[in-house]
Amino acid sequence: MSTSVAVYRDIYTEDRFKQAYGSDEDNSGGLRLRDRLAKTCRCSRSACLHLLRERVPIFNWLPRYRLKKWIVGDAVAGLTVGILHIPQGMAFALLTSVAPIFGLYTSFFPVVLYMIFGTGRHVSTGTFAVVSLMTGSVVEQLVPTPLEMNSSSPQAADFEAQRIGVASAVALLSGIIMLCMFGLQLGFLSTYLSEPIVKAFTSAAAFHVAISQLQSMLGLRLPRHTGTFSLFKTLAVVMENLPHTNTAELLISLVCLAILVPVKEVNTRYRHRLRTPIPAEILTVIIATFVTYASSLDSSYNIEIVGHIPAGFPRPQPPAFHVFPAIAGDTIAITFVGYAVSVSLAMIYADKHGYSIHPNQELLAHGISNTVSSFFTCFPSSATLATTNVLESAGGYTQLSGLFTSLVVLIVLLLIGPLFYFLPKAVLACINVTSLRQMFLQFQDLPELWRISKLDFLVWVVTWLSVVVLNVDLGLAIGVGFSMMTVICRTQRAECSVLGRASNTEIYRPVENHNKCYEVPGVKILTYNGPIYYGNRSFFREKMSKLLGLTPEKIRSREKARKAVESRDQETAVSTVDSSITNTSFSSENEFFKSETSESDVQAVLIDCSSVIFVDIAGARLFTQMCTECQKIGVHVYLANCNESVLKMLTSSGLMSHMNPQHIFVTVHDAVLYIQQQKEKPPEHTTTVWV
Repeated sequence: MSTSVAVYRDIYTEDRFKQAYGSDEDNSGGLRLRDRLAKTCRCSRSACLHLLRERVPIFNWLPRYRLKKWIVGDAVAGLTVGILHIPQGMAFALLTSVAPIFGLYTSFFPVVLYMIFGTGRHVSTGTFAVVSLMTGSVVEQLVPTPLEMNSSSPQAADFEAQRIGVASAVALLSGIIMLCMFGLQLGFLSTYLSEPIVKAFTSAAAFHVAISQLQSMLGLRLPRHTGTFSLFKTLAVVMENLPHTNTAELLISLVCLAILVPVKEVNTRYRHRLRTPIPAEILTVIIATFVTYASSLDSSYNIEIVGHIPAGFPRPQPPAFHVFPAIAGDTIAITFVGYAVSVSLAMIYADKHGYSIHPNQELLAHGISNTVSSFFTCFPSSATLATTNVLESAGGYTQLSGLFTSLVVLIVLLLIGPLFYFLPKAVLACINVTSLRQMFLQFQDLPELWRISKLDFLVWVVTWLSVVVLNVDLGLAIGVGFSMMTVICRTQRAECSVLGRASNTEIYRPVENHNKCYEVPGVKILTYNGPIYYGNRSFFREKMSKLLGLTPEKIRSREKARKAVESRDQETAVSTVDSSITNTSFSSENEFFKSETSESDVQAVLIDCSSVIFVDIAGARLFTQMCTECQKIGVHVYLANCNESVLKMLTSSGLMSHMNPQHIFVTVHDAVLYIQQQKEKPPEHTTTVWV
C-alpha cells in the first residue's frame, strides 16, 4: 500500500531561512572569540589538574585501576612480553648494526616512558624490525663496517661507540620531530599513511629484513648494502659467496628455523586455548648458548657469537649531535613510519576493546620516549606488531603490563645479560626472520582488497613494488605520493548526475540508477559528488555542458533567438503605448518560458550542491561564468543545499552580482516548486511546499 505525504510550509531560500532560523553572526562571533581567548588565558587548580591528567595519562588511569580484576592479566601479559623482548631486542639490534646490549636498553627505557605518557592500553613498545632496518641503513652509511676487525681490539670499541652514537642521534632527532609535531597538533598527519600503504610497506620491508639476515644465517662476513636496489645487491652478493658458507652456522640456522616456525604456527592457531604463548625464542636462545659454550663451537668452527654483554645500567651520554644534518632526511621517514605503525596498532586494539586513544598524545609519548632514551644509548623505538599481539592475546588490560615487561628486561640487564656471551648471531638472525611471519601473511588480504577497491589494491601493489625494488624510505615516499595522486584523480573525475523526482515525494535521485525517478519538465537538476576547484574545473564544466546539451553553436543560436524576442517585445511595447492600449503580456521572463521554448527544452538549471564539500576561487569564478552563459540563452541558474563554506565562497567571489540571491534555496524541492510557479504565475510573497 503506497501513500503520499503532504508537507505544508513556506518555500525557503537561504536568505529567508537565515532570517527565520539563523542568528546574528557578527555580534555573537566577536563574543565567542573573546570568551575563547579569556578561557584559554585562565589558570586554576582544576585546570592544572585536568592538564596534568591529559598530558600524563598514568595519573588518570592508575587511581581507577581495578587491582583484583586486572592485576593477574597485566602481570602474565607483561612477563610474557618481557621474555619475548630479550631475544628480539638483541636480534633487532643486529638490524640496527649495533651491539645486542643496545637492543636490551631499547627494550627497557621506552617501555617505562610509554607506560607513563601513552594512551594505548594494549600497545607494546620497544624494538621494531622495520624501524631498526631503516636506522641500520643510516648507521651503515655513516659508519660502514670494516671487513677485518678484531672484536676485542680498542678500535672495535671505538667503532661500536660511533655506531651507537649515530643510532642514538637518530632516536633523539626523531623524538624532537615528534615533540614539534605534538606542539603543532599534527597528529592527524598519520592519516596520510592509509591502511594499504602501511600493510604494503611493512610486508615489503619484511623482505629487506629477511634478505639482510641471510649472511648471518649462512655465516658469511659481507658488507651491508644500502641505498637504491639494496635488496638485489645484497641477494647478488650472498649468491656469489654461497661456496664460502659456514656449514656449522647453516646447520644452527636450519635447526632454529625447524623449531621456531612450527612453534609460532602452534601459538597462532591455538592462541585462544593457550594462556600464554610458548616462549620458543627465549628457549632457543638459552639452549643455543649452552650448546655453543659446552661444545666450544665458536673456536672450533669459527661461529660468530654475540660476545661480551655488560651488566648494569648504561651511563647517560649525549648522542652524536654533529651528524644531525646528515641524518635529517632519513630520520623524517623513520619518524613517520614509527609513528604511523604505533598509532595504527593503538587504534586497532582501542576499537576492539571499546576505548579511545589520542593521536597527539601518542606523539608526545613516543617523542618523550625517543628523546629521553637516546641519552641512554638507545636507538629509535616504536610499537611492535608481534609483542603487541602477544600482549593482547595474553590477557593484558592496561599500560601497567609495561611495568612487568620492564622488570624482566631489568633483571636481564643487571644479572643475566653476561650469560649470553656464547649466543650465536645466527640464532638472532633466525629470530628476526621468523618474527616477520605476520608481515609476510599480509598477502592474504589482496583478494579481498581487489574485490572492495581496485584503487586501494593498486596503491598496495605500487607501494610494495617501490619498497622492494628501490628502498625502504624512497619506496614509502612513492607509495604516499601515489596514494595522494589517486585521491586527486578521484576528485578530478567525480560523478556528475542528472536527478529525477520520485513520484509523490520530495526525494530526488540520479535517473540512471533509479528508473522510476523522472526529470522535472523544463528543469535540469544536476549534482556533482566532489569539490569544485582549480584541478577539476575543466572536467566539471565539460560534464555540465554535456548534460545540458549546451554546445557553443547552440548557445549562439539560442542567444540570437532571445535577442530577437527582446527586440520584438520592445517594438510591441512602443506600438502599444502609441495606441494607448494597455500591454497585458507576461514579463519577458515568463514570456520566454512559455512562447519561445518547448517543454523538452532546458528552461532552468538547478545545481544540487549537497555533495560539494568545498569550492575555491577558480570554482567560484566558473559558477559565475556558467551563470553568465546561461543567462545569454535565457536559462536561469538555481542553487540548492549549499553548505556554509561553499555559500560564503560563492558570495565573496561576487557571484551574487550575476545571479539573483533569491535563486539559492535550502532544498532541491523548494527550488523546483519555485521554478514551476514562475512558469505559471507571477511570484507571491508566501507559497506552500506540496509533496
